[in-house]
Amino acid sequence: MTLEGKRVALLVEDEYNIDEFVYPYHRFKEAGADVKVVGTSRTDTFSSHDRHVKADLPANRARVEDFDAVIIPGGHAPDKMRMDKDLVRFVHDMDSAGKPVGAICHAGWMLVSAKVLPGRNATSFYSIRDDMEAAGATWSDEEVVVDRNLVTSRTPADLPAFCRTIIESMERQPATV
Repeated sequence: MTLEGKRVALLVEDEYNIDEFVYPYHRFKEAGADVKVVGTSRTDTFSSHDRHVKADLPANRARVEDFDAVIIPGGHAPDKMRMDKDLVRFVHDMDSAGKPVGAICHAGWMLVSAKVLPGRNATSFYSIRDDMEAAGATWSDEEVVVDRNLVTSRTPADLPAFCRTIIESMERQPATV
């Protein structure tokens, strides 16, 4: 168990990509992390393709000092997530604190809204490349791109490398709690 004592915030909103939510949820738990599902403040239950997830806490109660990393799954959820100012602030503040911020697929939209991309290297699902470049990122089509504490990937096929890379970066940091 490499992540014993570490806490991961896994973000959620309606229309999340099921694979990009479920795979990290179980992978980080398997590695020993305490995974907390953080949702927007509008409700506590979120749906995607008839699957429902209950958030452990709303974004307005998520505190950077309580977490060691944040994971943002893709799907259409990030477009909804970025309308919640508390969730956007949380991602921005996690990045500012130098804690691992993982974003896969369309999660790049949250990075755009959190204004963490200027001067950074990143990847995403190809359809939001223009958005990420317009926000100041240098975009590349790679399985996983690491820029300091930011870890980005393109699609569910990249999930093994995405999770492995975030776990490796977390292992190098002392636990928050």
